[in-house]
Amino acid sequence: MNEPSIPSPNVAFWIFLDELKSCLRPVREEQNAVRLSLRRTCEHFKVDDGCIAALTSDGSRVEVISVIPRGGKWDLSLLAAFLQKPRPRIPPNVILSPIHRRGRLWAVLALRAQHEFDLPTDYIALRRIAKLISESMEVIDWQRTTEVRSRIDRRIVARLRPQDLFYQILHGLQSLTRYDHSSALLIADRQEDALELVAEQIAWRKGKSQRIGLKLPLNEDIWTLMSDHIVYGFDWRYGGWEDWSGGKATRLAELLDYNKILEGTALDQRESSMLCAPLTTRDGVLGLLKVAACHPGSFSRYELSLVQQFMPLAAMAIHNSQKTGTLEAKMLEAEKKHAVADLLRGVSHDVNNALGCVLPLVQQTMADLQSNRLQEDTLSQDLQQIEQSIQTCRRIFGGMLALARGASQGTAQANVRRALDSTLAVLRDGLARQGIKLDVQLVDVVPHIQVGQGDLEQLFLNLMTNARDAMSTGGVLSIKVRNLGESLELAISDTGCGITPELISRIQEPFFTTKPNGNGLGLSICRSIIRNVGGRMEIESRVGAGTQITVSLPTAFEEKAGNSV
Repeated sequence: MNEPSIPSPNVAFWIFLDELKSCLRPVREEQNAVRLSLRRTCEHFKVDDGCIAALTSDGSRVEVISVIPRGGKWDLSLLAAFLQKPRPRIPPNVILSPIHRRGRLWAVLALRAQHEFDLPTDYIALRRIAKLISESMEVIDWQRTTEVRSRIDRRIVARLRPQDLFYQILHGLQSLTRYDHSSALLIADRQEDALELVAEQIAWRKGKSQRIGLKLPLNEDIWTLMSDHIVYGFDWRYGGWEDWSGGKATRLAELLDYNKILEGTALDQRESSMLCAPLTTRDGVLGLLKVAACHPGSFSRYELSLVQQFMPLAAMAIHNSQKTGTLEAKMLEAEKKHAVADLLRGVSHDVNNALGCVLPLVQQTMADLQSNRLQEDTLSQDLQQIEQSIQTCRRIFGGMLALARGASQGTAQANVRRALDSTLAVLRDGLARQGIKLDVQLVDVVPHIQVGQGDLEQLFLNLMTNARDAMSTGGVLSIKVRNLGESLELAISDTGCGITPELISRIQEPFFTTKPNGNGLGLSICRSIIRNVGGRMEIESRVGAGTQITVSLPTAFEEKAGNSV
């Protein structure tokens, strides 16, 4: 009987390489690919010690990302020296091979045995394995890029709110480029000759920027640079910015280097590598996409090509935001006109009621005076009633004037008490006439909030009018305010008819309404006002029991510092 043939070492290696390639093909996660590759490589070489260590973002040292056995110790200075190419002396029982990723040296594959390796055969074999791992990493990165782009494409098709779409793009760039400082999206304004910061994600703070709304002045030189359809790369070296192409575009980097931190502080995290991608269409420059890292040389042509792939998505997001802004402005104007008409109907009724009792009393007083039948007690009572009616009119008109003044104010801080008082001054008599009781609960200290005074009063007016309309036979309108420190919670509830579950998901849609004479813009405008300042709105309702709308709005900056009023 013939013994099965044993493959030669060379054939066995090619079989192993083919098997490893097949195992890596379905792997989608970087860490899983690294662990699998290291384990199979150690098994093939019949060694118990192995590791894969990658360079840190600044290239100064290495970090072990996978090791066999668990807790195994390696000379990190030796691995770093190998990757930094000063040709270190390698022990005969250790072999090392570089792994490339994203167009540059990324990591080292290291094996350690109890015996000396067979050189150069084992080294050549390890190099081929490292090359296969590099190819696997390239496939994983490509798949991740495709997934991120597809996800953002779906968000665009789903008409995601522009601000949310901006941050989806920035988050996608972070997962692909691994930037460790920040990314930002800026919109160009030709009329003001400025770039406005509309979205920025700070990686080392793990949060959004405090500089949203910052405007950077532009001149013709910068406009020309942004019109050239070029993605620019810069590195901070020797106290200044260097253009990758050796050109004179550094003034663009200087303009965008606005996240400076004073040297010597605990958070000395300045931008030291930057990619700037102007976003243009046939109509001109829309804005600019910026990605920054903390260390010079963090980016290469690989990251630059990734940013290029995201430029059409960012341009589309800005274009959609401009269209949405125009639509929301028209909707807001339409809602204000509707609110004014609604107010005038209610106010005219209340004013007529108040003045209706004044005229008969004045006429009766004049008749009594002419006939010399005027009695002091009766006159005093009539004057008190006249005064009460005039005070009612004064309060109504005062509330309307306050609303008008608030709508004209462009401040980004609102006084909640004043907004509530002016709104109730207009609605109070109509609520009482309809049999609706008010339950207002305010905390002792109500901070200012980050929204325009007119917008807050528009918000109160829309929500309270909706609550009133839901209680045609009377009920209780409850307004509760809670100070949560970073935010203020406003809860407006009614005991009206409630909303069916089928309609809850639709009532915030523009132009959707259940009112016979409604225009369907009220809640849509409320949602727009709330989202523009980073707030939240939640709606809870039960048919026959009523509805509660809870709004959370950020408190103003100085209020967070303790200056509450």
